Amino acid sequence: MSCDLKERYMQQAHSQLDQSTWHADGQNWSSVSPLIDHILVRYHGVHRVQLTELSRLALLIERVHADHPHCPHGLAEHLEVLSQELESHMQKEEQILFPLLKRGVGAQAMGPIAVMRREHDDHSVALSQLQQLTYDLTLPDGACGSWQALYKGLATFISDLNQHIYIENHILFETTFLNALYTPQEVNHG
Repeated sequence: MSCDLKERYMQQAHSQLDQSTWHADGQNWSSVSPLIDHILVRYHGVHRVQLTELSRLALLIERVHADHPHCPHGLAEHLEVLSQELESHMQKEEQILFPLLKRGVGAQAMGPIAVMRREHDDHSVALSQLQQLTYDLTLPDGACGSWQALYKGLATFISDLNQHIYIENHILFETTFLNALYTPQEVNHG
């Protein structure tokens, strides 16, 4: 495929994406390396901090308010499992997938990308379960400051993780797919 046709196809595909996400933080994320750096700082680093604090607050709420009918029983355990799964996922991206993408060998990354997409689906299911455990983040009347902080933090985390998944699935992975599909592969004639 010619470079002009590839560029037109990529522009058409990207025009369907939310432009505020595509140009997040005033950057054009059509280049893979700066987008990966952004993901590492804005999402991976932030999720690690968020989950540590959310787990601490969930344990506190479950301990102090165990007898309350709207206590989110099982939330701390759910967050711990989600934290472990998300950490494993981010490590795979940081150690395997992202280095491949930064080296420009997108065709070799298609298998790992498929795995990451499946794990993103699993994360979305975990977020749905989180919503169920917290009655859709509905605070009971008279909720203490810690409970309010927990649900506010959960709302931010859910939004951030959904944004993170969207950026990877619909911008990073699509750009990689299109580049791999329409970039001639080197042939070893040796």
